[in-house]
Amino acid sequence: MPMSQNPRIEFTRSPWTLTQATKMSGEMDKPLISRHLLDSDGSLAEVPSEAPKVGILGSGDFARSLAARLVSSGFSVVVGSRNPKRTAGLFPSAAQVTFQADAVESPDVIFVAMFREHYSSLCGLSDQLAGKILVDVSNPTEQEHLRHHESNAEYLASLFPTCTVVKAFNVISAWTLQSGPRDGNRQVPMCSDQPEAKRAVSEVVRAMGFMPVDMGSLASAREVEAMPLRLLPGWKVPALLALGLFTFFYVYNFIRDVLQPYVREGKSKFYKLPVSVVNTTLPCVAYVLLSLVYLPGVLAAALQLRRGTKYRRFPDWLDHWLQHRKQLGLLSFLCAALHALYSFCLPLGRVNRYEVVNLAIKQVLANKSHLWIEEEVWRMEIYLSLGVLALGTLSLLAVTSLPSIANSLNWREFSFVQSTLGFVALVLSTLHTLTYGWTRAFEDSHYKFYLPPTFTLTLLVPCVVILAKALFLLPCFSRRLSRIRRGWEKDGAAKFMLPMDHALAQKTSHV
Repeated sequence: MPMSQNPRIEFTRSPWTLTQATKMSGEMDKPLISRHLLDSDGSLAEVPSEAPKVGILGSGDFARSLAARLVSSGFSVVVGSRNPKRTAGLFPSAAQVTFQADAVESPDVIFVAMFREHYSSLCGLSDQLAGKILVDVSNPTEQEHLRHHESNAEYLASLFPTCTVVKAFNVISAWTLQSGPRDGNRQVPMCSDQPEAKRAVSEVVRAMGFMPVDMGSLASAREVEAMPLRLLPGWKVPALLALGLFTFFYVYNFIRDVLQPYVREGKSKFYKLPVSVVNTTLPCVAYVLLSLVYLPGVLAAALQLRRGTKYRRFPDWLDHWLQHRKQLGLLSFLCAALHALYSFCLPLGRVNRYEVVNLAIKQVLANKSHLWIEEEVWRMEIYLSLGVLALGTLSLLAVTSLPSIANSLNWREFSFVQSTLGFVALVLSTLHTLTYGWTRAFEDSHYKFYLPPTFTLTLLVPCVVILAKALFLLPCFSRRLSRIRRGWEKDGAAKFMLPMDHALAQKTSHV
């Protein structure tokens, strides 16, 4: 890492030079369990004696991982424990494990790695802790979060009014501290009422290989503590939508493929429920979800054309829809991949084998030596080819949604993959569906219980999206939309000419 990017941490009692920061910061992204960081008894190697000193109160799993990361980051660590003799062997050999009263004497920054109910046990150290920076790393349970009206950090601050409390590291797991930060969990939200304290802790966070995120005053601690309690908050609505679509199409296919033959002809086809009906339902869900990824963009463009400006907020429902497009796309890919796996499994079932044998027997009884329908052969070959191409394009979209891949692309590359190739995937899926349906939509025998074939229902939303996209390509709409996205306003002061190179205008970022 270049020297200009290395942090410099300055504590009142333990100054740390920039040279020491440069020496230790190159290894921050590497796991602590690497061989060169371990000594003979499994503890981390010694750190320089002049390293800045930090304290840790607590001896649990998180405290041990925190001590290991701090030692590898070039800090001198003092751990305060109620029973130092018993816990000393659990910490790196470079960390000093002593009684709590001794551990808080020299460090200016002290991590409080213990549960809320144990905070009161530190009240006897009030005099020694006066003027110190206390970093609260605790997390409440869901019940505790609902029961207490104040956050753990605010409660700690009320017990020690002479200290400055900073909430940080509660979203980082012990495993992340051991294995090293990654793209998905590099950020460390933090908050405090004292800017100087936040600045000091931020330097520690950067030295450990993480990125501090200022969340404001200590009043935000309750929100920060709620972050680890949320289970995939951005996935709730897309998952419920996908489940609702799956339920609808599954019931619809059950009525057509299972219930109708049983009622009208007395044939029991309930064996289709585990595989066949599921396999018919999955592509319907995947196709509709993919179209719902690009429908809000069409609605947003239409709204901008109608308003004649880009400086008015979208309705809340449309704004939330736009924010959930990534989740909808990944769920669409999941359903499409499951559909491909189910399709590969169909020939392995007994049902398929019996059907092949029965077809062979019917052919013999009908005295037909050769069964070949040219139209069906071509239809199935094209249908399979389009399906493979659509799934391959969807796979590319899913891969580029990963943070590690997305971060390696510039905005134009990412926009090309997610927007252009995504629309190509929608077109391929539409052709795949049309080839599957072929002429079935016009045959009375495929309307069971007067219900149209399933594929005709799935075509509604995608066709609307494709037709709207094609309509926006017309010069009368595309030029006006480009001007709006470049800041032009109808009946406003911001009016200017579009560049002569219209192709260049199309390539600019739509902000």
